Amino acid sequence: MAEEQVSAAEENRKTAKATGVIGIAVMLSRVLGLLRDIFMVRLFGTSVLADCFNLAFKIPNLLRDLFAEGALSQAFVTTFSKRMKEEGEASAWGLANRVLSLAAVVMSAVTLVGVLLAPWIVDAILSFADKSFGPAQRDLIVLLARIMYPFLLLVSLSALVMGMLNAKQVFGIPALSSCFFNLGCIIGGGVIGYWLDPQWGEKSLIGISCGVLLGGLGQLVVQFPALWRAGFRLCWDVLWSDDGVKKIIAMMGPAMIAASAVQVNVMVNAMFATSTGEGGVSALNYAFRLMQLPIGVFGVAVATVTLPALSRAAVGGIAKEFSPTLMRGINLVTILVLPCAVGLCLLATPLVAVIFKGGDMHHRSTTMIAGALQCYGYGLLCYSWIKIVQPAFYAIEKRWVPMAISFVAMVVNFALNWYFVRVMHWGHESLALTTSLVAVMNFVLLTAMLRRYVAGLSPWSLFDPLWRCLIAAAVMGEFCWLANRFVISGIDVMPWLARTALLGVTIAIGAAVYFTLCYWLGVKEARDSLGMILRRIPGLKRFAPRAEK
Repeated sequence: MAEEQVSAAEENRKTAKATGVIGIAVMLSRVLGLLRDIFMVRLFGTSVLADCFNLAFKIPNLLRDLFAEGALSQAFVTTFSKRMKEEGEASAWGLANRVLSLAAVVMSAVTLVGVLLAPWIVDAILSFADKSFGPAQRDLIVLLARIMYPFLLLVSLSALVMGMLNAKQVFGIPALSSCFFNLGCIIGGGVIGYWLDPQWGEKSLIGISCGVLLGGLGQLVVQFPALWRAGFRLCWDVLWSDDGVKKIIAMMGPAMIAASAVQVNVMVNAMFATSTGEGGVSALNYAFRLMQLPIGVFGVAVATVTLPALSRAAVGGIAKEFSPTLMRGINLVTILVLPCAVGLCLLATPLVAVIFKGGDMHHRSTTMIAGALQCYGYGLLCYSWIKIVQPAFYAIEKRWVPMAISFVAMVVNFALNWYFVRVMHWGHESLALTTSLVAVMNFVLLTAMLRRYVAGLSPWSLFDPLWRCLIAAAVMGEFCWLANRFVISGIDVMPWLARTALLGVTIAIGAAVYFTLCYWLGVKEARDSLGMILRRIPGLKRFAPRAEK
């Protein structure tokens, strides 16, 4: 019993450490992604040109989640991790070469088909569009989508490389790779866009689309040195009758629906957003990117560490460490994401004003983005929990469950969008609200079904830390509400540096209040996180709390 407790404590420390590494890397990537959005907002705001680019990028981006970072990545990581544990590295690397070769062929074909079918795809997306999208805007979207389609091939290969490195316990470089995507978009896209059109008109969007391809190539290539050091040697291998390849393909079908349900819903939201007036598509896109910041830093970071561990714990059946591993991931997400959700809901307007509002950005754009951000914030915690719970079904080979639930979620999402926008005539914010409601429903159904297959998955394991975190979040929320009402309410008229400093201080104090209360209320993950931080600061190591055995 004592050995099991020590092992659990050691696993906690390893998970927290790996999560910290990934969190820092992903934070840098998200910051660069935010700079990319700021770059776009400063140039195009929430204009129809911005809507055209965002719609065009959503087409290959949706397929990226369907084929690459969603279905293919989860199926590959699960199978690759088990192959490495059961048959050794040589067999696992052979499987990796076969999957890479197959992905290169299939994704090239999908890219070609997408380029050919782009006009019909765009027409379907614009089926609800209002007068803001005429023939000229439709043709521009088609052109931009065709330019960016090869991004799908690049990001698919990059996702496989990332999966291999994660399975080898290499997390930093894969998490940093997306930084190079954002740099390619900003630097490459900016230079080519300015060269094509110094006035930043329609032609400049062609250059920015080329920057997307440069970024995708950089994201792939930067991981090669780490992969070589891990022992991988690239070779063309068409032995696609391998049992591992067949298993990955079999897992991908359900995963294409389940793992990317939210992204499908986002595309549906974009379709309905085209009927809410100019700027609706862009406002939702920028707000969604802000909402993705805490998910990427915390939710995806924890999920990246947890998925290989769950896969190993499911070899030969569901081991006793499966449930504790899953709950560690969920509880760590809870303590890290809950304050972000409260902060986004209560500080949306000043946050958008600080991040996006330049000298030429109209107050209307700030209001549109902030309204959508608030509604996305309502479902942020459940959205992050799904990142942990959904892959667990693939680890235990119950992939049909999230597939069925995600299908229900997509139907509900479409029905709510239709009711809110077409019947009630609400604005773009209602589409973000629908995404949050569907995320809550998705998580509840996934958790209820998972309890049927995993012993020891008690609701108390979730509610025990959750109620403590909710108390801390409520106190933090009250502080944020008071600060927003009486201190930073006039932030629009302040100089940019002053309002940035004021908002930064507010967020820092709110975070300190939250984590201090969590620590006092006995949230174990708060102790682990605080100890991990203090042990890395010279002179403060002696104040670090000991990890519980």
